[in-house]
Amino acid sequence: MREPDPDGGAATAGQLSFSCSSCGARLEYAPGTTTLSCPYCGAQQQVPIADRQIEEHAYTSWQPATVAVPTVLHCPKCGADVETTDLSTPCSFCGSPIIRDLTADPQVHPEGLVPFGLDRPGAQRAILGWVGSRWFAPNKLKRVGAAETLKGTYLPHWTYDARTATAYSGMRGEHYWETETYTEYVDGEPRTATRQVMRTQWWPASGQVSRDFDDVLVVGTARLPKDTLEALAPWSLSGAVAYQPEYLSGYQTLRYDIEPDHGLELAKQQMAPVIEGDCRADIGGDEQQVHSMNTGYSDVTFKLMLLPVYLAAYLYAGKTFNVYVNAHTGQVIGQRPYSIPKIVAAVAAGLLVAGVLAYLYIASRR
Repeated sequence: MREPDPDGGAATAGQLSFSCSSCGARLEYAPGTTTLSCPYCGAQQQVPIADRQIEEHAYTSWQPATVAVPTVLHCPKCGADVETTDLSTPCSFCGSPIIRDLTADPQVHPEGLVPFGLDRPGAQRAILGWVGSRWFAPNKLKRVGAAETLKGTYLPHWTYDARTATAYSGMRGEHYWETETYTEYVDGEPRTATRQVMRTQWWPASGQVSRDFDDVLVVGTARLPKDTLEALAPWSLSGAVAYQPEYLSGYQTLRYDIEPDHGLELAKQQMAPVIEGDCRADIGGDEQQVHSMNTGYSDVTFKLMLLPVYLAAYLYAGKTFNVYVNAHTGQVIGQRPYSIPKIVAAVAAGLLVAGVLAYLYIASRR
């Protein structure tokens, strides 16, 4: 049951919670399903089918909103106040799910999300597999994956569609062969010889190419390392569903802090190498040089999507290391320490093998 007025008291502005119809506890989304599950009695409740589809929004319709500031959310279980900008978060004191009601929120609302497909035990196994495959990792590190508590988090991402038309200028290179005469020495005596040498003749080239882009994905938060999050790709949006707050229950959901206009510039940076590849293909020849590209963008649309990640941080030898798990594919990206003794042993073994091979080679020449 969705409750905009937790515990029957005064309404807590901008909040939602979902109660178990059997025991009254707060329900959490069960990964890989379309149900909410009670962590205490095990009762399940179906997530309602959304009455709308995921839609693209014309970029020209976007207007900057006021900057999101931390607000106080009231825990429906223990009564604690939690100050946050997140769209959902477990209570810092009792862990009960707290979800923001976006009805009156001036920020861009999520159009859809990819639900968690991997549960916490599955994420633990993925981390243990990742740890076990790390060469030169300390042996004690293999106990980290099973010992850490994972935080399931939805991360905001922008997607952009666009039609592009690009006028370019450059050069087309065509290979040809020439016979070159040179002098070589045989037993100290000069001798004239010839060889075939490849040359390239360049011709001016210009033209226009066009390409439609669909769902160019851009990370929408700067709170986590951009390069690391991009390494969790590829993301498939084929399993995305229209936004329903029930899917957020029991998980943290970060609000975007990269605005759509900045995100569009980042999307254009992703489009640029693809467009350059089209220009090179259009130029043809054996080699190409692209000197300039003038790209026009039309029919630009965007939307905000939420993608699932497990975050883990562990302490090893006094240093904190972070691990990220794509909760849709199981891909693991993380930091890890190195075992100096293992590296030294590997180097020593490599030198020993090289020494043996050198000895055998010398012996065979005698």
